[in-house]
Amino acid sequence: MSQTSAQDCKTETVEAGETTAGNYFVSNYPPFHFWDKGTAQHLGEMLAQPAAPETPLGVYFHIPFCRKRCHFCYFRVYTDRGAQEIHRYLDAGVEELARYAAAPFVNGRLPRFVYFGGGTPSYLSVSQLRSLTDRMKAILPWNEVEEVTFEAEPGTLNESKLHAIRELGVTRLSLGVENFNSHILEINGRAHRADEIQRAYAAARAAGFPQINIDLISGMVEETEENWQENIRLLLEMEPDCVTIYQMEVPYNTGIFKQMKAEGKLVAPVANWATKRAWTGYAFEQLEKAGYTVTSGYTAVRNPERTRFVYRDSLWKGADLIGAGVSAFSHIGGVHFQNVTEIEQYIEQVGKGELPVLRAMATTPEERMIRELILQLKLGRVSAEYFTRKFGEDVAIKFAPQWADLAARGLGLWKGEAFELTRNALLMVDSLLHAFFLPRHQNSRYV
Repeated sequence: MSQTSAQDCKTETVEAGETTAGNYFVSNYPPFHFWDKGTAQHLGEMLAQPAAPETPLGVYFHIPFCRKRCHFCYFRVYTDRGAQEIHRYLDAGVEELARYAAAPFVNGRLPRFVYFGGGTPSYLSVSQLRSLTDRMKAILPWNEVEEVTFEAEPGTLNESKLHAIRELGVTRLSLGVENFNSHILEINGRAHRADEIQRAYAAARAAGFPQINIDLISGMVEETEENWQENIRLLLEMEPDCVTIYQMEVPYNTGIFKQMKAEGKLVAPVANWATKRAWTGYAFEQLEKAGYTVTSGYTAVRNPERTRFVYRDSLWKGADLIGAGVSAFSHIGGVHFQNVTEIEQYIEQVGKGELPVLRAMATTPEERMIRELILQLKLGRVSAEYFTRKFGEDVAIKFAPQWADLAARGLGLWKGEAFELTRNALLMVDSLLHAFFLPRHQNSRYV
């Protein structure tokens, strides 16, 4: 799963049924609307302070290049950049990492997890990837890394590239399949086709990756129930280690929204929320019948004792994350910040010796506690003891009205010291999280 930004997480939109413009996915807290340039100017002061040594450290490197921009994509990506500009960009990303690694807050710490997101990391050539990872390891050695995740588009992969990616140290390969039907892939703007999925997966298995994840999206343009069931049948035949299913959303900066706006339409040409939840629920049921375990509102794993997602679980428990690259998000010492969103500006600022930060927010202990609470709710279970131990807060009492409301609606209940969501609640979990926001953050936009 990549770093995301939600643009309009209004519960009533999700509950209403039809898919309208905006995001439902809650990826962080407080909302991005409250991040500002003023806080970003003081980021250097925070980096000059010593870090809490027990806090895990991770690294995210954003590769913003793709063969083609999907119609539903809202990430910062480029499809028209040549080798020379890619080289300049990678140099800037390495230089940015070096700057953080030299700061007292990071100096001497070793990353526990590394994530290559995009865009399309597998768009890079083998020589570009080797150069990038060699330089990253020289700056922040991977001696203690538990997981290296690498996002890939099936059509950019072949046997030699996959073996090279594995040799770089990648342990978790995430394939952006989305759908197994070539027509639906084409109509939604995906670059790969069905036959490339099978070839890439077979080659990835042969390369020996410890964990292979497959991404699917329920509710894509022209997706039908028959097609969705066929997707799940093919998925189960492949037996991936992990499956991630996202429910289709239409943020404002997507091709689909631009078409909606031009045609004066308010409802997106994709499945409504009830259908998307039903399809995701069907997928989870079939996966469970095949021996998988559902581990969040989006994921199922074949062997939960062996298959972990260190990146996700660490971030959702407050780990520090250095995000390098254009538009990348970071979370260090309770301070959130995002890099500038244009590649030229990013390269220029790094070249001047500046931190390429666009906006930031220094969070309070209460905000950090809420952030972990709502993110861990996505796992379907929240431990009150965890929050008492870490934050000195009894979340059972602090959020008693919210828990009572969920219980009254049949969406969850307390089991001992933990609150557990029902399957129906897990399928709509993002629409439930706003109830836990502080009053000043309610009904805000994620822009």
